[in-house]
Amino acid sequence: MPFISNTAEQRQEMLAAIGLTMEDLFGDIPKDLMAGSFKLPRGLTEQEVRNRLADLAAKNHIDLTCFLGGGFYDHFIPAAIYGLIGRSEFYTAYTPYQPELSQGTLQAIYEYQSAICRLTGMEVANASLYDGGTALYEAMMMALRITGRNKIIIDDSVNPIYRVMMHSYTRNLRIELEQTHCEDGLANRRRILAGLDNETAAVIVQNPNFFGCIDDFTDIAEAAHAVGALLVVSAYPISLGILKDPGSMGADIVTGEGQSLGMPMSFGGPYLGFMASLTKHVRKMPGRIVGRTLDRQGRQAFVLTLQAREQHIRRAKATSNICSNEALCALTALLYMSLMGKEGLRETAQLCADRASYAYHRITAIDGVRPHFHAKWFFNEFVVDLPCEAADVVARLIEKGFAAGFPLSRYYDGMDNALLICVTEKRTKQEIGMLAEALDAVL
Repeated sequence: MPFISNTAEQRQEMLAAIGLTMEDLFGDIPKDLMAGSFKLPRGLTEQEVRNRLADLAAKNHIDLTCFLGGGFYDHFIPAAIYGLIGRSEFYTAYTPYQPELSQGTLQAIYEYQSAICRLTGMEVANASLYDGGTALYEAMMMALRITGRNKIIIDDSVNPIYRVMMHSYTRNLRIELEQTHCEDGLANRRRILAGLDNETAAVIVQNPNFFGCIDDFTDIAEAAHAVGALLVVSAYPISLGILKDPGSMGADIVTGEGQSLGMPMSFGGPYLGFMASLTKHVRKMPGRIVGRTLDRQGRQAFVLTLQAREQHIRRAKATSNICSNEALCALTALLYMSLMGKEGLRETAQLCADRASYAYHRITAIDGVRPHFHAKWFFNEFVVDLPCEAADVVARLIEKGFAAGFPLSRYYDGMDNALLICVTEKRTKQEIGMLAEALDAVL
């Protein structure tokens, strides 16, 4: 009997073989949801559809002054990026399986990998992953493959969205996820060091962390390496313009969300997960890797290399495959880093830090507002305690034209009044002052 049947007789035979009728298959669906029962409105003309969609789009608060962060950031995007990624040879490119036809795409990916290595202080990078959360999950699985162990220590100052994703992906796997509770906004060294043992595959931390606090994990890297474990760091790429890179801290694997490298916030993507590692771990790295070589005539050529993926018959030893749509996002990040350059990235990062510092002092000067943590350094995000629930204040500030921040009660117990406020280089001194005045009025 064929696997896919195209005739009514064959379908009846298959159903009879398992003792069912067509009605049995759909018996759990309510009658008012069956085909033909929907009371759909009449069809619309193209002009009517456009008008309807425009009305719906107008309900979005796209004109809010944005002080939201939490992993996705409102950075300036140079106009040249859209002009370049919109070229048909880029936005219609498919997976570069055939190097003789894909040298442009392969070279772009190779240059992207090189840029990520320079940014993170690591030795090798892949051709990108779906987003920062899945990249961190893949780094965890990579650490498990490298060490042959099954215990992971992760601090809760790591982005809670990423942690939810990691718990979801590993729910049915025999992986011990031990979560430590941060101390005053920084990774809980006491708990992390106490939890390190011969079963630990990796320690996972973030810098700057979800609260915007800056840390140096050199000591944690040394302690992890002493027991044969790895250090995995999730990094914010713009911050690396001025902060110590994870490679210099002793990180073994570095991941992050690349949205801030030239991609709009876009209400959910598409985004870009980047991953870099030490060369000795490259054969355990997921996704595609592009290498540079010479062809038979001695000319420079780019090819996919170290292809230990499931489509290459690796079976149980295969790593995850990442499909071709991410290449356009990786190209966007490469264009952004190339256009900004080393000095541009440094200047952008410094502007973020300076303006966040100004906002911090303006906002904590408001009566009833105080810092939630006492950590000495933060990048472009900080947490304040309000005299009332943060979610209510955010809702009222939307009416005044501000997306004022992220209420932390959504992911952290006991932080009902805590608000995470983000300032990028796009926010002006005037906008920060207006937010402070609006917050003061609301309170």
